[in-house]
Amino acid sequence: MSSPSPSPSIFTTSKPYHIFSYSTLLGINLYQSFISGPIAYKALSRPSFSQLQQAVFPIYFSLQTGLSVLLALTYPGLIANLTNGTTTNLLSPSNRTHTLLPMGIIFASSLSNLLFAGPQTTKIMRERKVQETRDGKKSSDPPPHSRAMQSLNKQFARMHGASSLLNLGAFVATVWYGFTLAERFE
Repeated sequence: MSSPSPSPSIFTTSKPYHIFSYSTLLGINLYQSFISGPIAYKALSRPSFSQLQQAVFPIYFSLQTGLSVLLALTYPGLIANLTNGTTTNLLSPSNRTHTLLPMGIIFASSLSNLLFAGPQTTKIMRERKVQETRDGKKSSDPPPHSRAMQSLNKQFARMHGASSLLNLGAFVATVWYGFTLAERFE
């Protein structure tokens, strides 16, 4: 027995695009954070890993930010309700905690990583590379380090930690919204 094919009208609603946006967002987040990143860290030398991450993270954070916007824009009923002047569904009080809040966390975390934490981390990494040349010693070598390198290592640890926490926050909010979305399936 075959299942019925989707009605052509489903292509004109936001529902499938909302599911595609959510699943892509969750997939890239899981893959980059828990599969690709850790494998690359173990398999590559520190300079190669650093170079790879500098190339990947702007794309990853851009996708994460864009998909969070697309997720909000494809929330079922949002466009129809905004065009007729009502604010039900996404913006209604009943959806603020389990729908709007996680979407906002995903967007704010991703945008913060894209525009601030990611670029700052990269900037500090480059400054450490210059300082390594001055000191004749890698930032990861055992102490003692110059005061400049100690400062850069501390700045890097803070900024990298902040970026990681933002990314973890986006992941947790994505999973949280996934449970909210699953409750709506009949």
